[in-house]
Amino acid sequence: MAHEPTLGRRHLLTGSFGITALGLALAACGAGDPTADDNASGDASGGKKKLRIGVSVYDMSSFITAGKEGMEAYAKAEGIELLWNSASLDVNTQASQVDQYVNAGVDAIIVVPVQADSLQPQVAAAKAAGIPIIPVNAELNSTDISGNVQPDDVAAGEAEMQMMADALGGKGGIVVLQGPLGQSGELYRTQGIENVLKKYPDITVLAKDTANWKRDEAVNKVKNWISAFGSQLTGIVSENDDMGLGALQALKEAGMTLPVVGIDGIEDGLNAVKSGEFIGTMLQNGTVELSAGLAVAAAIAAGQDVDTKPVYNMPKITKENVDVAIQHVVTDRAAFLEQLPDMTAKNLASGDIAAEGIPGQ
Repeated sequence: MAHEPTLGRRHLLTGSFGITALGLALAACGAGDPTADDNASGDASGGKKKLRIGVSVYDMSSFITAGKEGMEAYAKAEGIELLWNSASLDVNTQASQVDQYVNAGVDAIIVVPVQADSLQPQVAAAKAAGIPIIPVNAELNSTDISGNVQPDDVAAGEAEMQMMADALGGKGGIVVLQGPLGQSGELYRTQGIENVLKKYPDITVLAKDTANWKRDEAVNKVKNWISAFGSQLTGIVSENDDMGLGALQALKEAGMTLPVVGIDGIEDGLNAVKSGEFIGTMLQNGTVELSAGLAVAAAIAAGQDVDTKPVYNMPKITKENVDVAIQHVVTDRAAFLEQLPDMTAKNLASGDIAAEGIPGQ
């Protein structure tokens, strides 16, 4: 079932230091100097003004780390200066980072938000300054954003829950590991899971709670659930691979084997599919998705015609097609990154920003 995200459906900290201090702060994060010459041009810019685009992400998860590599490959090919910061899952930190980008006068701001209901003053300030702000991967509840590059998280949640229902034969007791509560990825994946559960009255949700996309938090959460539910527990649905991998660790330590399903298709998650430890995952290739987000932001900043709300539709990964996904994410990664900028441009033109040649996609 397709669910195209729309702003209607998907759901101040003032900088107290000068631009010189801002440059030092961003440089310390490996983001570069936002006071650099606006007219400097990279090798691939063809003499055009070099765009400076600020990025603030919720945290440096495995998914975001892969996405950063994709953005850097696209930025290098297109002569874009990329400024980068992680908010470490703190809304106030992210607000301050976006304030800094606005004060620095960047050409566009990409944000992977900590929470959907956040950054309203920052969005307003960016709009007043004429700076487009584009949420990527996780949504912002705002009508003042200039673009919106999102995965279909509802469909991903539905697909992973359907895989689990099939594995359990339509009955059993499951636990659900959720993302950070209030983040759009958690909200919509949970919605998708619940959509499928309505069809299976003999599947009981024993517990659900957040592990904040983190592997270590999931280990402890699942250990507690194993202790609480024992043999009633027959499957684990994780809203991302990292938490699912934490669940696997907890199961191994308890000497148990249960079906586990995830979302994202990070390296360790794909390996778990190949080994049979995961029954499947949904490939949200951060390298591809965040590269597409940067391409949209750059086009908006340059005043080019572009689809400002493309949707990333995740392909299902099982043992049948996992080898190709592993090539893209792991074994042939250097070659994949080399051709990524051209692929990103073609995908943006075609409207299928997730296309990467996965069988069944």
